[in-house]
Amino acid sequence: MKIDHIGIAVKSIEEARGFYEAVGLKVSHIEVVEEQGVKTAFFKIGESNIELLEPLNQDSPIFKFIEKKGTGIHHVAINVEKIEDAMKNLQEKGYKLINEKPVKGAHGKMIAFVHPKSTGGVLIELCEIKK
Repeated sequence: MKIDHIGIAVKSIEEARGFYEAVGLKVSHIEVVEEQGVKTAFFKIGESNIELLEPLNQDSPIFKFIEKKGTGIHHVAINVEKIEDAMKNLQEKGYKLINEKPVKGAHGKMIAFVHPKSTGGVLIELCEIKK
C-alpha cells in the first residue's frame, strides 16, 4: 500500500501550478473528470502524486469545499487492491463512507471517499490500483 496522491483544492490550476513547477515538479497529467466536476493536474513526486483540483462549476464538490474552507488540502488518497472489499471492510467496522459504490475518478481509477468524521477530520479517498 502507498499514498496514491494528496488532493489540493485550488481556484485555478494555471495560477497554482507555478509554485510546484518552481520547486522542480512537472505536470505529468491533466484531465477533466466530468463525473466529479473537476479539472485535475498531477505532479509526480516519488511514488506518489500531488493532485490539484479545480472546480468546473458551482455544483462541484471542490467549489463547495473552497467556499466553506478555502483552498488547501482536500484529501489523501490511499491505494487499495480491491475497492469494494475495502469499502465493505470499513463499513463492517463502523466507518462512514460518502460513496455507496465506487465511482470513476482521474486516470479511469475507481474511487470512493471515507467521511472525515470517521477518520479524525481527514477526507480519505480509496483509490483502486489499476491492473
